[in-house]
Amino acid sequence: MSYRCAAESQFSPKVAERTWRRYRRRGADAVTRLMLAQLRRCPLQDKELLNIGGGIGVINAELAADGIAAARHVEASLAYLEVARRELQSRYGSRSTEFLLGDFARIADTLPDADVITLDRVVRCYPDAETLLHGAATRTRQLLALSYPRDRWYMRATTAVQNFLRRKKGNGFRTFVHSPQQISAVLERAGLVCAAT
Repeated sequence: MSYRCAAESQFSPKVAERTWRRYRRRGADAVTRLMLAQLRRCPLQDKELLNIGGGIGVINAELAADGIAAARHVEASLAYLEVARRELQSRYGSRSTEFLLGDFARIADTLPDADVITLDRVVRCYPDAETLLHGAATRTRQLLALSYPRDRWYMRATTAVQNFLRRKKGNGFRTFVHSPQQISAVLERAGLVCAAT
């Protein structure tokens, strides 16, 4: 099963709408708020954003008021992409916005570079973290922000149970706990330097 097909099975229209309603009521969750706080420590005015695996578009929505000049949103789930498109275009007004359906690792070479690239919880959802991160790092002009689960025994156990239950239900979607050393090595080979953790 391809990553896109697995994402479609996990992130349905019903899940996308429920996720958007939760965001409207509560705002960004704790992990995303931390990422946004780190991003806002840097000047974002007139920067181009590439949000990889952007889901319903929380990062795009939150950064719209920060002067982002253009936003590109790549998502593997059509349901999530449609919610993002519906909710975000008005926030960017005349500024350029683009919504792309696809597996970023497969289409990375067709995309232009961006000043700011975000991957919020995408690494945990992708089987080949090295290919995903290499594609993101090579497109980054200035800043790459990502979140991923810590490599702890309880995270590995939780992930194993979740994947077992998905397998039993016939759901092809899987989550992963990738090594932080592997993640750092890929980004360092691409010339990026860790500014915050």
